[in-house]
Amino acid sequence: MKKYISSTFEIGQIVMIEEEGSLTNLFIPGENRTSAKRQKENAVEEETPVLRKAKEELREYFSGKRTSFTVPLAPKGTPFQQLVWNALLEIPYGETRTYRQIAEKTGNPKACRAVGAANSRNPIWIMIPCHRVIGKDGGLTGYAGGLDKKSFLLDLERKNSGEK
Repeated sequence: MKKYISSTFEIGQIVMIEEEGSLTNLFIPGENRTSAKRQKENAVEEETPVLRKAKEELREYFSGKRTSFTVPLAPKGTPFQQLVWNALLEIPYGETRTYRQIAEKTGNPKACRAVGAANSRNPIWIMIPCHRVIGKDGGLTGYAGGLDKKSFLLDLERKNSGEK
């Protein structure tokens, strides 16, 4: 049975969904993420140990006390999406990579657009840090949550990692 809770953070309200002991989705109400909304519709509101831990780790992340997450994650996606999301987990806190670098990490250096598409479908978007992927010119490009949120997360990490 899927369970969910909702909590407000510096970036806004976030809904967290757990299934079978792992976090499967994070989303902001009002976002155009139909699949995440559908997940919540099929879930029961209940704070489980996993959801409590996810909420606590997000609070620590936003306060600058946490640079990585330990809550069990189980995003659902295609094999290529899983490959991309695993590559994202290897990007250190406070650092960025280009779409090309992530494509190369997946073994297909020409798959930059496919990496972008996989990023846009990332269901656990802060904990699987797709915000750390930028354009080849260093500019902020597409982010399902909006470029304002991407900028916020990157600035937060730069500030807390001592980078300028």
